[in-house]
Amino acid sequence: MVTRSSVAAWLPAVFVGVVVFSAARIAMLPGLGYWDTAELQTVAPILGTAHPTGFPTYVLLGWLANVLLTPFGEPALRMNLFAALSVAVAAAVTVDLVRALTRSVPLGMMAGIGLGLTGIVWDIGTHADAHALHLAFVAILIRLLVAWEDGRRDRTLVGAAIVFGLAAGNHSLTLLLGPPIALYVLAVDPGVLRRPRFIAGCAAALVLTVILVYLELPLRAGLLRTPGTLVYGRPDTWDGFWYVALAEQFRGSVVGPFNDLPGKVAALVDRTVVAYGPLAALLPVAFGATAIRRPTYALLSGTAVLITCFFAASYANALIERYYLGPVLIGWTWLAMLGAGLATVAGISIDGQRRPDRVIATALAVLLLVPTVAAAPSRLDSLDRSGDVAARLWIEHALGVMREHAVIVSWWSYSTPLWYAQLVEDRRPDIDIIDDRTRLDRNLGDIYDVIDANLPTRPVYVIRIEPSEIEGLKERYVLDVIGGTEATVLTRIIGSRENAG
Repeated sequence: MVTRSSVAAWLPAVFVGVVVFSAARIAMLPGLGYWDTAELQTVAPILGTAHPTGFPTYVLLGWLANVLLTPFGEPALRMNLFAALSVAVAAAVTVDLVRALTRSVPLGMMAGIGLGLTGIVWDIGTHADAHALHLAFVAILIRLLVAWEDGRRDRTLVGAAIVFGLAAGNHSLTLLLGPPIALYVLAVDPGVLRRPRFIAGCAAALVLTVILVYLELPLRAGLLRTPGTLVYGRPDTWDGFWYVALAEQFRGSVVGPFNDLPGKVAALVDRTVVAYGPLAALLPVAFGATAIRRPTYALLSGTAVLITCFFAASYANALIERYYLGPVLIGWTWLAMLGAGLATVAGISIDGQRRPDRVIATALAVLLLVPTVAAAPSRLDSLDRSGDVAARLWIEHALGVMREHAVIVSWWSYSTPLWYAQLVEDRRPDIDIIDDRTRLDRNLGDIYDVIDANLPTRPVYVIRIEPSEIEGLKERYVLDVIGGTEATVLTRIIGSRENAG
């Protein structure tokens, strides 16, 4: 039953969520983007399949968000709003998580606002990105685990298993949390090993959740595929499914995990300073305070940070800053635990337990938040995308100049907004967009094979960034570079130099 007291208890979390959402909304990309942003803005509204691992949980929840947010703008903006809402949920849940750990609402609000205004978190909430949803799942998962420790209800741990499954269906970074969670559960309740049926039930809930969300890949690529669905790879086949789900494309991206450890530690320190400012120096002490006050949570959070940072430091792919979102969240909980420890020293004893002094806890919460709030204006200047309409302008230009029934041999960052215009906005269905992925899936050969196959009968355009390919195009074809001097912008192939000669 929902009571006034339960509603009142959630008001601080809701307030923090609104603050964090508002900050993201101020700096938000107003619509279409490039790169993976445009891909996610495309696949969610049409229930497609994204690049490995397919991100089925994101696609399913993104589709629902797109429907619910219909009054608020075009699908691209709705997916950006979905990211902001995800970050806001993460911040709101962090408030309640810290309240449970410290028994202090002000420290919880400090941690939630601090998280939302940390540069990488703030930035990830301004545009469509599955990492924003990952952060929300991490916050919810940790909150459920702490709630299970406090209440020892089996259903809470089963709920955590389901959330883990949903999170794994959103991003494979979740798998790194498996060992920390196992250690945590054993530390809290060693007797759980004598309950094989309960362990099997949790495992079944997790596996079933993963199976259900990953069914989106083969179903939307095969049996339930509709015209205009964007599908990455061939997940409707057995080998194609595992290629996408297991991210075979990125195998080998973990490079030399034990190489140059001092350099990696130094880089991690630099990232930490960027994220927390002067508070970075307090994090080791804050972890110590956490270990003293809540050793089981220190075990869970410490191992999660260690494993995630170790992996991210050796992963040579993507914008790696996003892989540190979970550790950033945990760091704010450690700072709150430090504040609670200091406030408890001056606290009073109630029922034989010392509670944090409310006035001191509030003062410390404000003090801990000052560096982040002070840095907010400069951070906003650096990540503000509210005026970024470059992708939209490029799309309007490209669709306006390309002739009917054209073929464009495109590169990923430009392919994704083109797909959005064609599949979501239903524009220029006559154009055949041949991305590098398309060439693989349709066995079309290299870019020169595609050009030569279509040039006699259709207008052919290219966008390439690889210098060797640009030189190859110059050598083989007569080019009409539209609006620039190189094939990194839209370029029409006029004909082959051999025929011209």
